[in-house]
Parts: sequence; C-alpha cells; structure tokens
Amino acid sequence: KHDLETADEARRSSVVLGYLLQFKQICDHPSLFSGNGEYASERSGKFLHLARLADRIARAGEKMLVFTQFRELTEPLHEFLAGCFRRPGLILHGGTPVSGRAEAVRLFQSEQGPPFFIISLKAGGTGLNLTAAAHVVHFDRWWNPAVENQATDRAYRIGQKQAVMVHKFVTPGTIEEKIDALITGKQFLASSLLERGTVRLLTDMNNAELLNFV
Repeated sequence: KHDLETADEARRSSVVLGYLLQFKQICDHPSLFSGNGEYASERSGKFLHLARLADRIARAGEKMLVFTQFRELTEPLHEFLAGCFRRPGLILHGGTPVSGRAEAVRLFQSEQGPPFFIISLKAGGTGLNLTAAAHVVHFDRWWNPAVENQATDRAYRIGQKQAVMVHKFVTPGTIEEKIDALITGKQFLASSLLERGTVRLLTDMNNAELLNFV
C-alpha cells in the first residue's frame, strides 16, 4: 500500500506489475519467490497436481508440454518430472542455442523420445512443431491470452493425429484466480485481448480497486 501511495505516475505501473509478478511466483512455488532453491513438492499445490497428471500421462504412454513464464522454474520442473516419469525430459528457454532447439524438437518428436518438454513461454511461442504431445500444461497463466494460445498451438500443427488436452493451472483463492476470471469473464471483450490488454486493465485500476482486487 505504501509503495502504491508514494509512486509517481511514471513509476506506478512497474510497481503494480512487480508485485503481481511476485504473487504469481508464490502461486507456482514459494521457493521461486524466495530464491532458496528448495523446491519441495509438498509446498506447492501445482507441483502435486502436476505429479498426478504426469502419472496418468505416463501410464497412457503419452507425452506432455509444460509451459511456464519463468525461465528459472524450468530446471526445478525438469528435476521433478524426471522423477515422476523416471526418465529425463527436455528444456527450452531463451538461452537455448538454435542448434540445441532443433535437436530438442527432433528428440521429442521421435517415437521413443523423452516424455515431456518444459518450455519457457516466450521461447516456445513460435516456430515449433510438437505434435508428439497429447497434453499441453500451462503451469502459470500469461496475462495475454493470445500469447498463451500461440504456445498451445505448438501441439496443434499440421500432422497432429491425436486429441490434445490443454490443462491450465490456477491456484484457488489467489490473485491468479482473479486474473483468470478477468481473462475469461464476459466483461473482457475481444478488443481487450490485444497486446498488454490484461496488463493495462490491472495497472489502470486506482489504488483502492487494486488493493481490493489483491
């Protein structure tokens, strides 16, 4: 509240978005926010739910894509899912070299290739054909639904011959649930889905509205 009240107009948007980003980190796993590196699964409902989902996918012999907006979460998610599947998977983020990107796609698409592929959302939005996946998981929700849908489309490419299930993780009773309601609610018209639409909607709230929202 103090930071909101003392921020000038030019700085206010960055203050709002900075706090909202921290809240989203906590929803994924408290250690993502604290930076202590201790990603115990029992401290995150999302990790526990992902384990249950991974178990069903492994039993069915299917593959999954997992998208997150946080690059620093890709390694902990890989370590966790490698234990669930009892096999290593793949990671793609902005730091992955072009040659490594192409090889990762080739491996995932092969019939006996890794069962899961963790991708930072910005790195996986375009140019990937990942039709081997029968499941797409959005571990955290992006503020721009168009970007999220573009990532989902990596599994819906020409050559896809299987049904694809899309799973969007939202932590109940948190800011994530309210942002999800903004995105999916009837009041959020198509014209608002342009670049930074949700962001603008949040940062344009006055202090009282924003505090009540949080």
